[in-house]
Amino acid sequence: MKIAIGGDHAGYEYKKEIIEMLEAAGHTTQNFGTDTGDSVDYPDHVHPLASSVEESKNDLGILICGSGNGVAMTANKHQGIRAALCWDKSLAELARQHNNANVIAIPARFVSLDSAKEMISAFISTDFEGGRHQNRVDKISC
Repeated sequence: MKIAIGGDHAGYEYKKEIIEMLEAAGHTTQNFGTDTGDSVDYPDHVHPLASSVEESKNDLGILICGSGNGVAMTANKHQGIRAALCWDKSLAELARQHNNANVIAIPARFVSLDSAKEMISAFISTDFEGGRHQNRVDKISC
């Protein structure tokens, strides 16, 4: 699977270990930055990541920032993106199963690295259930 990953200065420390985890599992990653703790404007990293998922250059996206809110809001401005703010494994699974989320937003200041890895593993391994959920997902985009 091809997975895009990015975020802001609050999430960069998690990103390196998450990339290592994904690549060890055989996934390809594309890093959209940032890679330092220097303050950045998260939309500068989120829009290119979201476009890459929207255009099927990447299968899924992972965004990491302090609260997860800013990156999720920005990604969801893209018509083809369904970004889900998650803070535990169950939410990550449900985001895929029921909402066919294609981007997960993780709040680094509120979850541990181990929890973030657990969420990501669940997110990328869980399939969309379709069925009654498909009609609802079809109504999300304006």
